[in-house]
Amino acid sequence: MLKTTTPNANVVDEEVRAAAELHQQYHRMTEQLGRVIVGMTDVIEQLFIAMVCRGHCILEGAPGLAKTLLVSQVASLLGLSFRRIQFTPDLMPADITGTDVLEEDHTTGRRVFRFVKGPLFANIILADEINRTPPKTQSALLEAMQERQMTIGGETYKLPAPFFVLATQNPIEQEGTYPLPEAQLDRFMFKIKVDYPSEEHELDIVKRATTGYTFATAEVLSRDSVERLQAIVRRVPVAEHVYRTAIRMVRLTRPAGDGHADFIKEMVNWGAGPRASIYLLLAAKARAILHGRYHATTEDLVAMSAPVLRHRVIPTFNAEAAGQTTDDIVRRVVKTALAGGDGRPLAR
Repeated sequence: MLKTTTPNANVVDEEVRAAAELHQQYHRMTEQLGRVIVGMTDVIEQLFIAMVCRGHCILEGAPGLAKTLLVSQVASLLGLSFRRIQFTPDLMPADITGTDVLEEDHTTGRRVFRFVKGPLFANIILADEINRTPPKTQSALLEAMQERQMTIGGETYKLPAPFFVLATQNPIEQEGTYPLPEAQLDRFMFKIKVDYPSEEHELDIVKRATTGYTFATAEVLSRDSVERLQAIVRRVPVAEHVYRTAIRMVRLTRPAGDGHADFIKEMVNWGAGPRASIYLLLAAKARAILHGRYHATTEDLVAMSAPVLRHRVIPTFNAEAAGQTTDDIVRRVVKTALAGGDGRPLAR
């Protein structure tokens, strides 16, 4: 049986103060981002939550919605190194991981191999249009995303910490693309949808882009601070009923489960695995801190359910024919889970 220890009051006070500091730093960061990025409040929040949870993200949206600008600005605010990789059909794994180069030592005349690091050796990687490159190159990211290391030519190289992969996808053009396999999709904590701006936001964007408006952002968090905050998020307390609600949400997406609602079996081919439960709870903890609380609630689970589950739920042909998206299915799953899911009353 898992043993738990009760932290003393001094430790709890220190962690609460650290959580309050993260809350303040997040607001300073969003204030500076607001001078460069118009709107996108939910996208920024989800992006920052993933980072303090050590997670990776997919940003899906039409071209020209400032996805690349957002990621580069976040990197500068956090004092982290940033690399952008444009994924193309002819991109090879060595182009992103690095390769051994044969060199001659002019003093001895001997030839030796020297490893030249690829663009993956940075803190924040923007994998632009990741679905435009073949699976061979897509899979080169798997070890980096999961293990934070690369094995090349029998040698293992540690990637810099912290390490995040932020991939973009264009939902419009599908010709010449290679959909990500489910195993790789599951490595991404969030799938974030970047929508078109509102009319007022678009007016503000146009005014800024067509005048001499500029704003230079300043570093808000250092690399060491980011790693410290990542540790704090995992210590946020969670009540037992919140744990059970998160598990119920994820398990309800699996059509093979007993006692599930009929619509799950009709609309879902495959559901989310245990990694979704882990990410859902971590995201709820991080969101609680960003909203000035040191405890996660079911409200946090509901808010994080769509970005965590939308790319892990595979709909059936019947669901697609009925015009039901994965977000529609997730909303029904969440509603069912909050109602008890299996007929049992749910604690609040």
